[in-house]
Amino acid sequence: MKTRFTYLGDMLFWILVAALTAALAVILLYPLLRGAKAADNIRAGEAAVYRDQLRELDRDLDGGLITPEEADYARAEIGRRLIAVSADEPAQTPKPARHHRFTEAFVLLVLPVLGLCLYLTTGRPDLPSQPLEARLENPGNDVAVLITKAERHLAVNPDDGKGWDVLAPIYFRTMRVNDAQLAYRNAIRLLGPSPVRLDGLAETLMAVSDGVVTEEARQVLEQSLTLEPDNPRARFYIALSMEQAGRPNEARQAFETLAKQSPADAPWLPLVNEHIAMNGGAKAGADPAAPGANLAAPGGNPAAPGNPTQQDVAAAETMNAGDRQQMIRGMVESLDAKLSEDPNNFEGWMRLVRSYAVLNDKDRAAGALKRGLAAFPPPGEQGRQLLALARELGIATEEATQ
Repeated sequence: MKTRFTYLGDMLFWILVAALTAALAVILLYPLLRGAKAADNIRAGEAAVYRDQLRELDRDLDGGLITPEEADYARAEIGRRLIAVSADEPAQTPKPARHHRFTEAFVLLVLPVLGLCLYLTTGRPDLPSQPLEARLENPGNDVAVLITKAERHLAVNPDDGKGWDVLAPIYFRTMRVNDAQLAYRNAIRLLGPSPVRLDGLAETLMAVSDGVVTEEARQVLEQSLTLEPDNPRARFYIALSMEQAGRPNEARQAFETLAKQSPADAPWLPLVNEHIAMNGGAKAGADPAAPGANLAAPGGNPAAPGNPTQQDVAAAETMNAGDRQQMIRGMVESLDAKLSEDPNNFEGWMRLVRSYAVLNDKDRAAGALKRGLAAFPPPGEQGRQLLALARELGIATEEATQ
């Protein structure tokens, strides 16, 4: 019985292929076969219109609407057009029937053969059909089938907290953020809060709000910290919320605290250092006397153009905030001038773009980005790094890449 059903399934498949091929051939051939008839119909229609115009002209003349001279002139013009249309008929009628024979043969013979060869080469005609139920029984590595199987299970068992707990991060990775949010809430409701679940819910809320740490997300993160005070993910996002709220000093202190308490090889440390620099601080582990520490051009090569000297750093420590800001701006402008003279300094362009962003001068930051991309085009690795930095700093990249 199973063999019979398999045979019928194969027959149905090939019948469907043949029907689709025939339908496609008809669609392609119809304009070719219709061409001559369409031309005849157009000419016949034009002739009928001119004959109607002649009859209408006679009626106007009998009714006294036009003079005999006007009628003679109009009749001559209409007659000329009618003769021109009638004269084209014998010359054009036989052409379409012979003109498209090669194209018709190509559509009827070559295209189906090419399609069949392509299917036999790249397809799997020997592969048995597998309905959804069979794929759900053996999903393999098909994520979509795994999700469908889990959803069916949860539709029958909505109080299965473990099922929601497993499904929530899968939803998030496949960018189904609204479904992920519901799954995380159900998992927390049924299994209780945990740092992993709370952090996942917070990230989902941020994804819904385009990366903004909302008040609800912040509350979820604070709840996560009550369960795990040293949770680096929650502390990072809380520091990020301070940065987004326009509180750079608090954000810098929060990032610096996280950097100090993180292992030296922590994978999140480079990102934390970038945010410390964006908020006017020095990277964790940097030499306080190194060029750029606590200034606008952090973490650079001491010999690179535009970096402050150790005397500059020492002098900056004794200045008030206004004088220090003025000194930083002067060094940034000096770096800008030196890069104009020697643009082949990739680290210099990275520092310049970041420095203008820290100074909240987005126009100059965008200009520096455009000039840097002129020296290091986007197709290259260094150009891509410049664009990635610009996106992180919120600098528009469209004009810079034009």
